[in-house]
Amino acid sequence: MTAPIYLNALGIACTLGSGAEPVRAAMAAATGPSGGELTDRYTPGRMLHLGTMPQLGEPSDDMAPRVRSRNNAMIDHLLAQIRPAVDNAVSLSGPTRVAVVIGTSTSGIREGGKAIQTLHDAGAWPVGFHYAQQELGSPAEYLAMRLGLSGPAYTISTACSSGAKALASAARLLRAGIADAVIAGGADTLCPFTIGGFSALEAVSAQRCNPFSRNRAGINLGEGGALFLVSRTPGPVRLSGWGETSDAHHMSAPEPGGKGAAAAMAQALARAGLSASDIDYLNLHGTATAQNDAMESLATEAVLGLEVPASSTKPLTGHTLGAAGALEAGLLWLGLVDNPAGRLPPHWWDGERDPALPPLCLTGPADTLGRPTRHMMSNSFAFGGSNISLILSAA
Repeated sequence: MTAPIYLNALGIACTLGSGAEPVRAAMAAATGPSGGELTDRYTPGRMLHLGTMPQLGEPSDDMAPRVRSRNNAMIDHLLAQIRPAVDNAVSLSGPTRVAVVIGTSTSGIREGGKAIQTLHDAGAWPVGFHYAQQELGSPAEYLAMRLGLSGPAYTISTACSSGAKALASAARLLRAGIADAVIAGGADTLCPFTIGGFSALEAVSAQRCNPFSRNRAGINLGEGGALFLVSRTPGPVRLSGWGETSDAHHMSAPEPGGKGAAAAMAQALARAGLSASDIDYLNLHGTATAQNDAMESLATEAVLGLEVPASSTKPLTGHTLGAAGALEAGLLWLGLVDNPAGRLPPHWWDGERDPALPPLCLTGPADTLGRPTRHMMSNSFAFGGSNISLILSAA
């Protein structure tokens, strides 16, 4: 029998808060959706609802110039929450046997954009700018450098599936015997470049997003992330299943029938040795774009049916892009730990169903299972048809 993979510790931060308990409390609030703000901080003169973390601040001057970025400041912020567990793993296994796998889509592009603006305005690059800040590999490089690790360290950037894929990659490293522990997750931070890109696709909603509604008008972008210590050492949560597929249907649009998404969900169930009826809750990718919600509802109906409680948490957190899969796995982790009543993340929307979509069982603000949760699934679907579904289970 293959040894189980455990998620031993969680560091989590997003617009809902920093740390397990603040995020749990904000997510469970029944009085209305919290998190995010209406701001033109990144789009002067154009107000957008964004999942911001202004408390994160700027990167420390102590960071080496090549890794100095707000994205790596997010990595530091998350690492601090699990540092004792990480230090213990390094002490037990040694720095060559602890790996790092991080998902991101922005890395240091914020710093690159600011530097180009300075070059345009002043005719010279700003002091302290290093081109390597923009390297997609920077988050993993920084984390390994920060901890003095010399095991495998790499970054995954497959758009919105990146953070979830980092966890699947961690499991493969452990099962292959390449590492004894892996620090895995995702981090992304807001910047004008990202918001401008999604705005060019006409995919951004000015108001809080409205997944699966007939009135849905696009995504809210956000920032945040989650880091896990992943190992074979028993812990509170197991990564019991994952499934990955690739549609190769279109550069940005999903395959409309949801075939690749359904295949990823079915693979995750098979790997976990579970049936659809075993899943207590599904965290939908739920971006509130017309095509994504349509195909995901078809895939969900095909694989899990219409009875499984489900919600999109993106009205609370915003879409954190490369970090979303890790962040939403973190929300599942919170649902499996210290949750005796089985309280479920609410689906905040206007309640107006799209008659063209299968009627998913979307959770209300006070919904509970009335018992502890056992198995929870999370979907992450990305540009280019990169699909992944994760199943987390109570240990």
